[in-house]
Amino acid sequence: MNRSLLAILALSASAMISPVLAQEFKGGEIVIDKPFARATPKGAEVGGAYFTVHNNGAKPDRLTGGTADFANVEIHQMKMEGGVMKMSALPKGLNIPAHGTIRLAPGGYHVMFTQLKKPLEKGDKVTATMIFENAGPIVVEFPVEGVGAMGGAKGNGMKGHDMKGMGDMKM
Repeated sequence: MNRSLLAILALSASAMISPVLAQEFKGGEIVIDKPFARATPKGAEVGGAYFTVHNNGAKPDRLTGGTADFANVEIHQMKMEGGVMKMSALPKGLNIPAHGTIRLAPGGYHVMFTQLKKPLEKGDKVTATMIFENAGPIVVEFPVEGVGAMGGAKGNGMKGHDMKGMGDMKM
């Protein structure tokens, strides 16, 4: 009987763990985890997506962009300049140091989905291919969270920031 109980507990534990494992995507020495996108208001032409990139290799890599069937994919950065938060594209991509981790999060580095074909709706999942200079393409599934979702992010200075006004931005 104890073995049956242990087997049931093990199966239950693996069922609880498997969604977490499904949030990890790999290519070469690159691992992407905790991806999510924010829902967009009706009429918005852009949306944001976030994740953590781990480079387990001995050589640096670079996230150069991506592709998706629902939007164009760009790498962007938000940073404070002269007391004003500014966003800019990173046309040369984002360096991922050897044995390093870079977090793409609200208020910092992020993926910008431009020219959306339809709004990103909470509860949906969208798929994009992130392209790395050395690791190559990595297909990532982004669960769509609420408009102001932080994906568990804390302390980044943008708490409560949402993208309601992003639909008016021109890239």
